[in-house]
Amino acid sequence: MSDAEWAVVKDLLPVPGWLSGRSGRPEGYCHRQMIDAVRYLVDNGIKWRAMPADFPPWPRVYAFFARWRDTGLVTELHDRLREAVRAGETAAPSRARESWTRSR
Repeated sequence: MSDAEWAVVKDLLPVPGWLSGRSGRPEGYCHRQMIDAVRYLVDNGIKWRAMPADFPPWPRVYAFFARWRDTGLVTELHDRLREAVRAGETAAPSRARESWTRSR
């Protein structure tokens, strides 16, 4: 994940309890590592157990992903990123598509 991508995503993630003054112990891996691992898994179509050693152990990555999925964070993150991408789109591609369909 590039620094620019991380800058967009990091503000959408929940603050760990121990950082916000709530109880709990510090997490063993940073969220950026976890997102990188999940992105690698999705991009390469591998199984959880085939996660390369460059990433945190697959049970930890899966536990983070499952927790985020169960709390709705994955869906919310997806929706917010989709809205951000759509907000940056211009009308030109749809106009080009219209002219192409009219010419056929």
